[in-house]
Amino acid sequence: FIEASPYHNIQRGAYPEYNFPNLGLPFREEDRVFRAPNLTLPHSLTSARFTRRLDVLRSIERQQRHLDEAASARSFGRLRDGAISLLNDPKVRHAFDVTNEKDTEQIRYGRNSYGWSLLMARRLIEAGVPLVQVNLGNNETWDTHGDAFPRFKEKLFPPTDRGLSALLDDLHERGLLESTLIVMAGEFGRTPKLETNRHYKLPGRDHWGAVQTVFFAGGGTRGGTVVGSSDKIAGYPAANPQKPENMAATIYHSLGIPEDASWRDDLDRPHQIYHGEPIADLF
Repeated sequence: FIEASPYHNIQRGAYPEYNFPNLGLPFREEDRVFRAPNLTLPHSLTSARFTRRLDVLRSIERQQRHLDEAASARSFGRLRDGAISLLNDPKVRHAFDVTNEKDTEQIRYGRNSYGWSLLMARRLIEAGVPLVQVNLGNNETWDTHGDAFPRFKEKLFPPTDRGLSALLDDLHERGLLESTLIVMAGEFGRTPKLETNRHYKLPGRDHWGAVQTVFFAGGGTRGGTVVGSSDKIAGYPAANPQKPENMAATIYHSLGIPEDASWRDDLDRPHQIYHGEPIADLF
């Protein structure tokens, strides 16, 4: 899971190149630093103190050798050791520091949080990580209730277009695009009519659940394909409408999950995974 930055309700966008203030509130640039999430120790926990805690842990484990005989304990130990290496190994932290990538690569992706996040995603995919989620901006960066058009044109679309294009090009050149499904989506669309908001100088669009757009690439999907359409005001589906269940089924299909697959709960009751049909026009 890659998040472009810790949530911050004051500043949004792809910092430092495309950031913009929320509601004109004050913001300190030093509060926004790009880094891989959850790979640093808390401020109150120094490296020396962390090492001492590990020494205590190992001492306790030596006195409980019978735990090592349990398969579950050994499995947990491997997971814990992996987590410790992420926190305590400078080489691992360096591998996640995409700001040390050569200049030509950073320029292609963009020297901003969107570009760095997508560059890190490419590194993780190359390393064999099976699932990577990238957040482009913090919680409400794309929540364009006001000033929508200048923000899209000047702050949101340019870094997204640049970083996503570089990611697709790299995965294609490395032979990874066909085996990697890329899905870009939000949780809803925007109102078909412009709305004014007292907090902004220019109009925007509010939340809208009736229609939205989802982007698919790779993973066996056909490029350059447009599926369905909205009506003339982009308010409701007009042709070939798709349900969220179909979106999920498309992802399952691309991952090779059989359509009759199911999972069982604690009472051994079967539950079907598919609740829709894969979008056939994408394949």
